Amino acid sequence: MKDWRIQGRELANCNCNFGCPCQFGVLPSDGTCEAAVFYQIEKGHYGDVTLDGLMAAGTYKWPGAIHEGQGEMQLIIDSRATPEQVAALEAIMTGQDTNEMATMWFVFSAMAPNRHPTLTAPMSVEMDTDARKGRVRVEGVFEIDAVPIPNIVTGDPHRISINLPNGFEFARAEMAKGSTRTMGGAISLAKNSGTHAHFADLHLTGAGVVRA
Repeated sequence: MKDWRIQGRELANCNCNFGCPCQFGVLPSDGTCEAAVFYQIEKGHYGDVTLDGLMAAGTYKWPGAIHEGQGEMQLIIDSRATPEQVAALEAIMTGQDTNEMATMWFVFSAMAPNRHPTLTAPMSVEMDTDARKGRVRVEGVFEIDAVPIPNIVTGDPHRISINLPNGFEFARAEMAKGSTRTMGGAISLAKNSGTHAHFADLHLTGAGVVRA
């Protein structure tokens, strides 16, 4: 396999209840899964292709739980990327050069056989993981806004994180409340409003999550 590594940050929003049932081996809140995910790459490479400073994203939709398959997906790559960088990110984000089930990209791709053509678009991000606040713009495709989960009684920010010692996406993530608005692309997300979101630091290779 070609050697690759990505270090960066992730903001994801799906249509399920806070905390994301998938993380606990429970079926989706309403039986389906719809998600938009954004990646800000701080350092990265795919073979000799440098990925430092790029951004990427994906929209995903399943008629049931992710592990039941039959989903659809579309990748969106930073418009600043060269053709070689686009190809590299496509390979990583479709599970190529990756051990079986080692990353979320492998799983998502394996469970979403209906792949729409990859798009390129300008992207912008404001992300504060500790504060659980973030805003992502993938021009012409989607926007994510995330804020802290409110305390059910007082409305004050409620902080909770998830640790995944054996997970294939992150080692630890901060939970948040998010909403996604889709404006274009092949996949429309209509259920992601005031639902689960998370912020996570990513460190991934073809062998999976790198743990300190």
